[in-house]
Amino acid sequence: MPATIVTGAQWGDEGKGKIVDHLAERAAMVVRYQGGNNAGHTVVIGDTVLKLHQVPSGITRPQVAAVLGNGMVINPPALVEELEIVEAEGISTANLHISATAHMVMPYHLLLDELQEQARGSSALGTTKRGIGPAYTDKAARRGLRMQDMVDGGDQIARFSRDRFAARVGAVLPRVNDELDRLYGHPGFTVEEIVEAYAPAAQRLAAHIKDTGLLIDKALRQGQNVLLEGAQATMLDIDHGTYPFVTSSSPTAGGACVGAGLGPTQVQEVVGVIKVYTSRVGSGPFPTELHDATGDWLVEQGQEYGTTTGRRRRCGWIDLVALRYAVRVNGFTGLALTRLDVLSGLDEVKLCVAYRLPDGTVTEEYPFDTEIMGQVEAVYETMPGWQDHFHSARRWQDLPEPAQAYCQRIADKLDVPICMISVGAERNDLVALRWPI
Repeated sequence: MPATIVTGAQWGDEGKGKIVDHLAERAAMVVRYQGGNNAGHTVVIGDTVLKLHQVPSGITRPQVAAVLGNGMVINPPALVEELEIVEAEGISTANLHISATAHMVMPYHLLLDELQEQARGSSALGTTKRGIGPAYTDKAARRGLRMQDMVDGGDQIARFSRDRFAARVGAVLPRVNDELDRLYGHPGFTVEEIVEAYAPAAQRLAAHIKDTGLLIDKALRQGQNVLLEGAQATMLDIDHGTYPFVTSSSPTAGGACVGAGLGPTQVQEVVGVIKVYTSRVGSGPFPTELHDATGDWLVEQGQEYGTTTGRRRRCGWIDLVALRYAVRVNGFTGLALTRLDVLSGLDEVKLCVAYRLPDGTVTEEYPFDTEIMGQVEAVYETMPGWQDHFHSARRWQDLPEPAQAYCQRIADKLDVPICMISVGAERNDLVALRWPI
């Protein structure tokens, strides 16, 4: 059975967690393929609200194998804390598998992230300061530490190796401490303090560290449904996003194959998750951002505060120019629209259908120059709004006609069919037109 990829189509926070949670009901395995605990997925199950940062959203489904892929950068102590929260809700983590080749976020990555952001001053990127960028930097420079560096090797990886971990840390720490001293005048770390800080997490996680690429391949060969889950989103992609205001990995569909360890011919469906308005955390271009009462209304109605940082998100109308670009980059086969209920109560809703460039010309194409992107003016199409609240809607015909027209307009402009529409925060507040798995 081919794999299904779920990725965000905007700047993140589209509600991917809920969509993955629903699709996981039909899957045998859910794989998180990039990012770290700079991401946040919220899953609401009755009175339980799970805020997941590294653990795949499918962990809530007992039949699902939850995989942290090789494309991730994992903070072991933070992961253990998250597992304890999940287990406190009565959810088993026995079926969790961690890629041996996933890189680790180390204590010095957290410090470097903060110091680098401070040094940027007014040009700060707005990172989460979770050490993600420095960890990916070390990975690309071939000096990073991987999960396998904490444990004994072999076919059955099962126990923490203090000596091996200390040796690996000792090999990279002189360079790290030199950078901290020379660039920032900051004291460095000792091998002993890092090993002591990570040893409890290493002992807890060791039995879960495996060749996850092999596990994924076996599941696919056995005809099982495998779901690949991205964090962040298209416009934050290191290659295709609004660089440099991006994350340090590839949340796009192409990154799923690299970050999980499977070939593109094993993928059949790519679901793009789209919030029916737009939000963004951190700095960077945002053509449809609203600095008025409507923008404030979207923030409060949608409770647009970051899952990971609690920061207020910037909000605005849906941007179909950026979304057409996301369709092109990802090759979406279906759309999952989310937060439709948030727009209930507006007399009219707007869709950005084009950009007016600084020279006055109008284009429907996304500009490749980030500087130009920061200067464009959104050209809007206005449609009637709706007052009805429809959390109980489970069929297309249960939606108010103006809401139907709005959703259909999005699908028509993007030339991609809708497969799912989220109509509320609860787990079952969903209209399913087609199941892509």
